[in-house]
Amino acid sequence: MPQARDLQVTRVNRRWGAVNLPKVGRVRFRWTRDLPGVTRGGPAGRITGARLVKDAYGWHIVFRTEAVVAAAPAAHRGERVGIDRGITVALALSDGTMREHGPWLRDGEKEHLRRLEKTSARQRRTRVPGRPASRRLARTYDRIARLRATAKRRAVDWQHQTTTELARAFGVVVVEDLTITNMVRTAKGTIEHPGRNVRQKAGLNRAIAGQAWGRTVTLLEYKTRDRGGLVVKVPAPGTAQTCHRCGHRDSAARDGTRFSCVNPACGWAGHADTNAAINIRNAAGTAVSGRGDLGAARSAKRQPPHAA
Repeated sequence: MPQARDLQVTRVNRRWGAVNLPKVGRVRFRWTRDLPGVTRGGPAGRITGARLVKDAYGWHIVFRTEAVVAAAPAAHRGERVGIDRGITVALALSDGTMREHGPWLRDGEKEHLRRLEKTSARQRRTRVPGRPASRRLARTYDRIARLRATAKRRAVDWQHQTTTELARAFGVVVVEDLTITNMVRTAKGTIEHPGRNVRQKAGLNRAIAGQAWGRTVTLLEYKTRDRGGLVVKVPAPGTAQTCHRCGHRDSAARDGTRFSCVNPACGWAGHADTNAAINIRNAAGTAVSGRGDLGAARSAKRQPPHAA
């Protein structure tokens, strides 16, 4: 809905608002945040359009807004920190602390999801090829989608809270420049050259995808920039196998989450993810602004049209 003048957004009360939708009419929606030019005492600006989105939880409306941008924030005075993203430990920081989370689904929800997946498999076996899915199968798919959407919402909520805390505490955040799409490639291989440990690699790929490492960095980029900070990406090879104290590199030094330097003159021992995070912090890399472009200047195409 690109024409904002047809929307006529108004606020009904503290929890609800109303908007005009083409070919639908006046529709109420749940008010979740301030909108420029509509909320009394809210940010200056205006609404330029809207978009309707449907997911497993129903319909949502997303407003496109144009807000007045304040002056550039002062440089963040926080310290420099390195972050190692992993599976056993979600985020390991170079200061020795860690940011972890529990499973996205509770035990009962996991069991419910498992039963629904078994039910859908049984229903698919009785389906006639070429014919549309039955209503029972479609209903089972909807229940599966809702549980998976619940897990994603919890993951995104944890990532937002964690990245906001990190952006407030640290001025420079250093992360590995990972090529995640290559890391989650299948190991099936071909008929002539079949892959090895295919099921183990598939489980690892699911675990990596469940952590959503790329989304964590994306959230960090714009949140650190809004607070005067910076995100730096450094090359990933060797950070987990190198001792941060003496610089000796050996793959035998790491055993799971334990790192023990094999250099007789050093002998440092500690958590492997903490050691990797310190190496990431000390490495030199490329500065990335909050909008993903390189260098200190902002992308011209994404610059606000009416910056103050």
